[in-house]
Amino acid sequence: MKIDSHQHFWDYTAHPQDYVWMDGGAAALRRNFGPADLAPLLAAAGYDGTVAVQAREMTAETDDLLAIATACPLVKGVVGWIDLCAPDVERALDRYAAEPRLKGLRTLIHDRPDPDFAASDAHVRGVSLLARYGLTYDLLLKPEHLAAATRLVDALPDQPFVVDHMAKPDLRGTDRGTWLAGMSEIARRPNVWCKLSGAATFPGAAADWREAVTPYLAAMVDWFGPDRCMIGSDWPVCSLAADFASVTGAIEDWCAQLTEAERSRILGGTCAAFYGLDGSPGDASGVTPSAVTGTAMRPETKPRPMADRHPSDGPVLSGRA
Repeated sequence: MKIDSHQHFWDYTAHPQDYVWMDGGAAALRRNFGPADLAPLLAAAGYDGTVAVQAREMTAETDDLLAIATACPLVKGVVGWIDLCAPDVERALDRYAAEPRLKGLRTLIHDRPDPDFAASDAHVRGVSLLARYGLTYDLLLKPEHLAAATRLVDALPDQPFVVDHMAKPDLRGTDRGTWLAGMSEIARRPNVWCKLSGAATFPGAAADWREAVTPYLAAMVDWFGPDRCMIGSDWPVCSLAADFASVTGAIEDWCAQLTEAERSRILGGTCAAFYGLDGSPGDASGVTPSAVTGTAMRPETKPRPMADRHPSDGPVLSGRA
């Protein structure tokens, strides 16, 4: 089973005011992207389904994605949005409590001006309620947000988290120290997973992005392990730099050096287990890291100590380019 852990849909024609970020270099995204556009791409690449992730911070986004998931069997789950900092956040969570297709939530943390927002009292309180509803939490971060995100994770050790887009490192290495320290540290937490996604549009990405991202993929699989890494296309945002087949193909090509079992996890098994897709472990309220992985978090599944190096210095894993 192959699952794309991260993609988006939007109706730009109906809601252009909701996508103000589609300016400048992102202007090509100012059109509608729906399941009919994605389905042939998934089929051509041999994917069995996808997880649709919010792109607007409004409950209408959650409702729209759930409606798509109801109508389209390829959409196996939804990562939606509610205002987790609202005083009445429980009321919003109760509204979706009986919705089996809602697998998790996400806040656009990396758009907040305060780099410590992730660890703010209101945000921590809201996220602390998610395990009660069986919901995971996607962490959309840049390197400067990793320290606060780690404090959030430490405050909620039973809440499953996943870092989107490897925390968007700059492929030129300009944020070397911040990214290395933050990402290697958060990877030590057994309740944190990582999406191998978004690489084609990372800061500093150029025509050689496939080669440039190779040591980052090696680092993620080394630090998190295949049981906590999942492939993601970030379609249609990825189309600003590369098409669906090129983006997923780059990750699949790198994974060819892994064992069959490791590839199976990264290309679908980890995502299905983390989000509880199609009855996979964790598809119940009160998800815990142990339930998601199907293990008791054995010591060997945790990240090994890291040397003081950066992926831009070269491959991190011995024998894995």
